[in-house]
Amino acid sequence: MTVRIEELEHLKESLLKMATLVEAAIKNSVESLVGRDSELARRVIKEDHKINAYDVHIDEEGVRLLALKQPMGKDLRFITTAMKITTDLERIADNAVNIAERALELNREPLLKPYIDIPRMSRIAQGMVRDTIDAFVNEDVMLAKDVIMRDDSVDDLNEMVWKELMFIMTQDPTTVSRAVKITYVSKYLERIADHATNIAETVVYMVEGRIIRHMLPDQI
Repeated sequence: MTVRIEELEHLKESLLKMATLVEAAIKNSVESLVGRDSELARRVIKEDHKINAYDVHIDEEGVRLLALKQPMGKDLRFITTAMKITTDLERIADNAVNIAERALELNREPLLKPYIDIPRMSRIAQGMVRDTIDAFVNEDVMLAKDVIMRDDSVDDLNEMVWKELMFIMTQDPTTVSRAVKITYVSKYLERIADHATNIAETVVYMVEGRIIRHMLPDQI
């Protein structure tokens, strides 16, 4: 019994809806920090259950198709890729919730410093998530590989944030609590970029059948 096109399209549509919610969660969590908007932070946390529901639904649908249709070749890779992507998307959303929780804490305290690199990290990470999903939908290996290359930019910004905050803490010990929370936010964004990279690597596997995890850039 073969998988119907409509079943694959339904799976794809569900994943796109989930990705849209995840991208919004990243954007809103960082905006709640930069704009000191605690109500927005609470909304990110409250709406996380919608993303979790998509994660469960897509996994259940994927398992159903694997069990009943026993797909082969490209269909098999598509279904297993969709299930893997939802896992990474759910973890990205968890990191957005973590950012919102830190925003709630930081918004109750005096602003330590203007947020400059955090919004930059967020924009790159959001773009990576959006482009990995586009790469999945369009089977665009070149776009997926481009996303993988962007991960270094987020890593570099994360290191810059950490070094700057370490300097601030050594100069004024009263800033330690706030500075540490901001380093957490930076680390959450770095993890989001890592999950987007995981998705991009999975897309390459879906299209080319190649596992590129742990490969050097010139090998990809």
